[in-house]
Amino acid sequence: MRATSCFLLALFAATGASAEPYAYVPNEKGASVSVIDTTSDTVVRQFPIGERPRGIAGGSGRLYLTDGKSNSLLIVDSAAGKLERRVKVGDSPEGVSLSPDGKLLAVAVEDDNVVTLLSAPAAKELARIKVHGKNPEHAVFSPDSRWLYVSAEDAEQVDVIDVAARRQVASIPVGLRPRGIGFLADGSRAYVACELADKVYAIDVATHKVLAEIPAGKYPNGVAIHPDGKRVYISNGRDGTVMAIDVASNTVSGTVAVGKRPWNMALTPDGGKLYVANGRSNSVSVIDTGRFEKTGDIAVGELPWGVSIR
Repeated sequence: MRATSCFLLALFAATGASAEPYAYVPNEKGASVSVIDTTSDTVVRQFPIGERPRGIAGGSGRLYLTDGKSNSLLIVDSAAGKLERRVKVGDSPEGVSLSPDGKLLAVAVEDDNVVTLLSAPAAKELARIKVHGKNPEHAVFSPDSRWLYVSAEDAEQVDVIDVAARRQVASIPVGLRPRGIGFLADGSRAYVACELADKVYAIDVATHKVLAEIPAGKYPNGVAIHPDGKRVYISNGRDGTVMAIDVASNTVSGTVAVGKRPWNMALTPDGGKLYVANGRSNSVSVIDTGRFEKTGDIAVGELPWGVSIR
């Protein structure tokens, strides 16, 4: 068995460049990461990592995962699936994001009500920034890396951090329990899913003000934005659906059924496929965004939290 595992690892490493991109799925309860080949939509490997892996980001051959049990950020060699090191970031870290310029990491630390800012790839702590919202879940960089938008489970606002100043400079009133956040590629607008309001809020980034309130399904959660800037995808946790929002009109243009408790999502770089982590189905649903149809479900580990595609 060990020889077979070593052979598969070597084969994966040797063929990885030609098979990219891969979808990496942290399984929170399974303490593992499932790796999906986005060409064949099959799991090509699964490796153990941490004790409770949740948030995930990736770049330059590394994965960055928050571990809710050890209160750490895990830095992982994505090709080998091996832990390089762990860095303490605070009590109960959840979402992590890598700045578009690849220089910074932001970790939302729930129990401390802070965002921990670190250098990338060294993961040296630069600042611990207090936010107003309690239990922050996501801290997402704007495309120009100027702002961090922060959502919190016990809040009715999105907190805005000035990255250069290392402090919160504004709060944007939204619905109860903001969750997923996504920015249009041009940085003009952000979309925020508010779980207990059953709404999505479109925000003008220049003014940090709400432009539109869009009715969603039950418990909207994850947000993914198509690279062409024309569509926003929202997962509705209680409904078990993903809906598409037309950016031009800020109206819902379609809905697709997926698995149970869909959570965080990611798109392939060309925007052709959307991968949806279904927390209660232990699966990832694949959606063809051109036809806006589900093409299949992929079994992964227990309680998948999200997806990062590299």
